[in-house]
Amino acid sequence: MDYDIIVLGSGPGGYVTAIRAAQLGMKTAVVERESLGGICLNWGCIPTKALLKSASVFDYINHAEDYGIKVSGQEADFAAMVKRSRGVADGMSKGIQFLMKKNKIDVIMGTGKLMKGKQLEVTDADGNKKTYKAKNIVIATGARSRELPNLKQDGKYVFGYREAMTLPQQPKKLVVVGSGAIGVEFAYFYNSIGTEVTIVEYLPNIVPLEDKEVSKALERNFKKAGINIMTNSSVEKVDTNGGKCKVTVKTKKGEEIIEADAVLSAVGVTANIENIGLEDVGIATDKGKILTNDFYETNIPGYYAIGDVIPGPALAHVASAEGITCVEKISGMNVEKIDYNNIPGCTYCFPEVASVGYTEDAAKEAGYEIKVGKFPFSASGKASAAGHKDGFVKLIFDAKYGELLGGHMIGANVTEMIAEIVAIRKLETTGHEIIKTVHPHPTLSEAVMEAAAAAYDEVIHI
Repeated sequence: MDYDIIVLGSGPGGYVTAIRAAQLGMKTAVVERESLGGICLNWGCIPTKALLKSASVFDYINHAEDYGIKVSGQEADFAAMVKRSRGVADGMSKGIQFLMKKNKIDVIMGTGKLMKGKQLEVTDADGNKKTYKAKNIVIATGARSRELPNLKQDGKYVFGYREAMTLPQQPKKLVVVGSGAIGVEFAYFYNSIGTEVTIVEYLPNIVPLEDKEVSKALERNFKKAGINIMTNSSVEKVDTNGGKCKVTVKTKKGEEIIEADAVLSAVGVTANIENIGLEDVGIATDKGKILTNDFYETNIPGYYAIGDVIPGPALAHVASAEGITCVEKISGMNVEKIDYNNIPGCTYCFPEVASVGYTEDAAKEAGYEIKVGKFPFSASGKASAAGHKDGFVKLIFDAKYGELLGGHMIGANVTEMIAEIVAIRKLETTGHEIIKTVHPHPTLSEAVMEAAAAAYDEVIHI
């Protein structure tokens, strides 16, 4: 059967691409080797948030007396938390099945391999092969946990994010290698339910892509929660003989050995581009990524790639946006290319971290003269009432034109607040316009208005 578009992979890049293509009147199919929704819905974004919610609820219960409530006998049921997380993921995957039917998209289960002439060979679970043809093929095969040569994952003692979500039992001691979003989210989760957690980070700051003030604030919070943090450090080897992990960590002061039950390797992801036929078709790659133009076409006409397999941030919302842009361009629409400097990043530990645009250091390096406004949640009535006064909103403006260059937040619910900053930047709103945008009281979002006011020496509440 011939299609207008076949999408290889059904993660948040692939399934969104397919739905938009179907909406635009194209005959569409999706090829998936495992579960609809890909890693994000089944093993990433969604089930991790379910685990983190369980941790958050347990945190609340443990601090119930702060809110005038007495609770006793509480305990974390690790197996039940994992079960709930899997149930949430299964429900979301079924939701994608519904969307495929609703949009009349054919779902082809099996492993796809690209062929010349805009064809795709799919091998099903029984080893049967079938070839499909399309006017356009979109590669959306995503990524997997990256393995370091000296930190081989065995799935039992040393593992990636996938195994971290379904461990048969809660480890008493856990070493987390890498402090990006995946690393700090799992560190927070396991620490919250009583595991002794050590984070090992090669760079000088945890969440190293964030503004330095945010990194320092998160580090203080994590240390206060009892998480051991080792920055400027690297794991040299892990000895798993004897049923335990002896983790050799190289620090500035020398080598240190940490004993743990398990090691979570959270040092990034590797694109799934092997064995999918790229070489057969002649599709160009560089440094483990597929090369495309601004609208995601590869060097071979009719073959496109989006999401974690191409250079850029490996984020679900980026993959979705790329897929929509890609098929709208294919359909002949006049589309804008994506502004990668206006992509929000969110980390769902506690306190949450959210950011978009330039950090303070990056804005200075780019040659901007800047104004910086910061508003602490300790001065927010809503944050005080909620019992979460840690954190702040920090906004960076171009002093010359008043353009908002970047926004950085740490605190409760800031992942829900960052979209305001993304919209403000998209609409090229100035600092003074933000100050004059009346925010509801009492809300955490008032901190955005107050931070803008602080940059222009007009702040009211500090």
